[in-house]
Amino acid sequence: MSTPNPGAVLRGAVDLSSLRNRPQPPAEGAAPASPDAAAAPSLVFDVTDASFGQVLELSRTVPVVVDLWAEWCGPCKQLSPILEKVVMELAGRLVLAKVDVDANPQLAQAFRAQSIPLVVALVGGQPVPLFTGAVPEQQVREVFTQLLQLAAQNGVTGTVPVGEGGESPAEPGEPELPPLHAEAFAAIEAGDYPRAIAAYEKAIAENPRDADARAGLGQVRLLDRVQGVDLQEAREAAAASPRDLDAQFRVADLDLAGGHVDDAFDRLLDLFALLPADERAPVRERLLELFGLVGDADPRVIRARSRLASLLF
Repeated sequence: MSTPNPGAVLRGAVDLSSLRNRPQPPAEGAAPASPDAAAAPSLVFDVTDASFGQVLELSRTVPVVVDLWAEWCGPCKQLSPILEKVVMELAGRLVLAKVDVDANPQLAQAFRAQSIPLVVALVGGQPVPLFTGAVPEQQVREVFTQLLQLAAQNGVTGTVPVGEGGESPAEPGEPELPPLHAEAFAAIEAGDYPRAIAAYEKAIAENPRDADARAGLGQVRLLDRVQGVDLQEAREAAAASPRDLDAQFRVADLDLAGGHVDDAFDRLLDLFALLPADERAPVRERLLELFGLVGDADPRVIRARSRLASLLF
């Protein structure tokens, strides 16, 4: 996880030139852009390799936050609702463009998305790095405040009309979260992962079939394990002690949280192969936990399960 740091000077940290000039049809129902009112499909919307040129143009009127995520990424699922909530509260002063990196490899490459979630901003067509990894809601608010200040310094002060192009994607009457789930989400937003873990564990104790609670528990346990861990120090410790389970687990967790799924699986599978049979159980358990976070249907999980089976038999 990196420290949020909106750039004080706009500069082309990534090359977006190949995506800049693609002609795009106007968004359905959108009004023409003006210095005061920007045309956007909503405050939160999906963007693709093909439609990104329109987003770059939009950023000349209103700051655009870009959330690079993937379906298999647990920290992404924790961060995205926080980003959406804060964007909605800012009432059109900035918008959120969501990029599925698996479906949009050109954008993933352009933004150098080596780890996700990756959050950047666009101001006047120029990228501004914000942060990598899941961060608490208060930190998101602070970064967005800095972003708005930076945008104002560069003359980007437009808004998206709320209630026209800026309605919330959530439908009225959307069912509320169960109380323990709501408690867990509130704790996650506050960065209090132990409290979130306790809430999910209580939900599972009350209903062992609560699949959402089990998924949430796995994700927040991962966030709790990697919080505050220095990646370089963790790698050095793992390299110095190849058979140290805690050291290897720590790097595998960091790799998975950063989107390096194959690296995480390969590290644990190599460790599994290195250990005698009577010491392998904890490694297998951690592998199964990480498989559950990524999803059984993911090709990387299927490959890793196949290798694990070959090592077992």
